Amino acid sequence: MDYEHNTNPFARASGSERAGGSTSASSSSSFSSSVADTDDDQTIARMLAEDESLRREGMLGKRLSHLDSIPHTPRINTKIPDINDATLDHDLLSVRLATYGLAELQMEGDGNCQFRALADQLFGNPDYHKHVRKHIVKQLKEQRKLYEGYVPMKYRHYTRKMKKSGEWGDHVTLQAAADRFEAKICLLTSFREQSYIEILPHNKNPLREAWLSFWSEVHYNSLYSSGDVPTRKPRRKHWLF
Repeated sequence: MDYEHNTNPFARASGSERAGGSTSASSSSSFSSSVADTDDDQTIARMLAEDESLRREGMLGKRLSHLDSIPHTPRINTKIPDINDATLDHDLLSVRLATYGLAELQMEGDGNCQFRALADQLFGNPDYHKHVRKHIVKQLKEQRKLYEGYVPMKYRHYTRKMKKSGEWGDHVTLQAAADRFEAKICLLTSFREQSYIEILPHNKNPLREAWLSFWSEVHYNSLYSSGDVPTRKPRRKHWLF
């Protein structure tokens, strides 16, 4: 399938819809009533277009505007660090969050944390992670040529594996998410030499941003300004901390 001519269901809303307003409540209600039974791309598109977090995204971006982003190369997950390295990495990430006045909305450590964090940033609800995963896998299948060079295994095996709930997301799925949702995905990481990574959609200007923290090779959370983190009680225990 030709990528340039692919119709992206997440880019259908008009400019007037993008401004938000009185339609927000009805869109949220419509999505809630149909999310369990349908794949309503138009409803999802309206939710994205009416996303009231645009102002917050701009504020987060200004806080990190002086940081240099490294070029992003999609890759699958590497070896999980041992407990000592993971603890040091977590401490480094905590320092960076405090330095930039950012705080995490904690995601469950159930293997879906990347998809939950993306769902929170894009839809305002981590519980939509199954729909986020579904559309990322759909992107991986429809635009195979964009991603298969970064996957060192049989591609069909990779997409079948990534389809399963609980399978950890990687930097290939992040690139597919950026492409599918036409979003710039911004990662504040615990990498010692790579504190900030931007993932941009292929051949398109991003329509929105998603801010995630990445405790490298271990866990993703959703990022907010300190004091603006929504109240949420996770259903499962976090990783270690």
